[in-house]
Amino acid sequence: MKILLVRVSSLGDVLHNLPLVADILRHHPGAQVDWVVEEGYVSLVRLNPMVRKVIPFALRRWKKGLGDAAVRAELRGFFRDLRAEQYDYVFDTQGLIKTGIIMAAARVRPGGQKIGLANGTEDSGYEGISRVFHTRSIAVEPRTHAVARGRQVVAAALGYTVDSPPDFGLPPPTSTRPDWMPAGDYAVFFHGTARDAKKWASAHWIALGRALAPLPILLPWGSPREQQEAEALAAALPNARVLPKLSMMDAVELARHAALAVGVDTGLTHIAAAFVRPTVEIYCDSPRWKTEGNWSPRIVNLGDTGAPPTVEQVVAAARGLLQQV
Repeated sequence: MKILLVRVSSLGDVLHNLPLVADILRHHPGAQVDWVVEEGYVSLVRLNPMVRKVIPFALRRWKKGLGDAAVRAELRGFFRDLRAEQYDYVFDTQGLIKTGIIMAAARVRPGGQKIGLANGTEDSGYEGISRVFHTRSIAVEPRTHAVARGRQVVAAALGYTVDSPPDFGLPPPTSTRPDWMPAGDYAVFFHGTARDAKKWASAHWIALGRALAPLPILLPWGSPREQQEAEALAAALPNARVLPKLSMMDAVELARHAALAVGVDTGLTHIAAAFVRPTVEIYCDSPRWKTEGNWSPRIVNLGDTGAPPTVEQVVAAARGLLQQV
């Protein structure tokens, strides 16, 4: 059985679809699973050894350079790779027009199916017109967790029941660490996020860092503004250090080796939870039910939309997790 998964973005959503691969192979051990994903997330998907082939997609970059012959050649190469196989099933778990077009371009065997979402969940970016590309559309409950959503669609199509915790297929930490990473235990604060309302107050991060001293605190950042915020935190925390600009895979390694990860509702926090590192997820202005790490007691989820957790709650959760290490 040959299966193609189409989930191109974003970081957290690609991560939350990784358990589909283990589910498929658990119930259909001979299956081959390929994946179409934005080029920036190719390395993340390749961490899962159960994915046979990753097909990079670069729509944002291609759109800017369509006048360039090299870009047009790359685009033709993408469709050539996409159509190199005949699949038994093509799954679009994103439900957008662009992912539907990818699904439409993929080839299926006679009798093969192209399957996607019949509806979106609450506040998702689902585009209903994407159903025109399906041979079958599968409905999910409006409040279905981001990890469960894709798992349920694929299970319904392939005739099995989701009856196990998610297996993200991610490898455990190695003994090798990059030069910028401490050799010993550290905590990482994933404090940055694009939307201000999802942030936890700077004073709270400082109080948490002081409560965790002398444990080293590492502060990553992804934009100039987040760098300034990290520097302000480090100025108030003798045990904190602002990291250099990290690549996405360096940030993944940061999460994978952490003795403790504390973060707001953002992709890197969810990556720490997927590695089952001791993780405190902080929800300030997003619904906890959508993405909370609910597969391990090593993950604590605090807060909810309009109800950020207190410093005392986060400190207690962090200390409790560190006692388990």
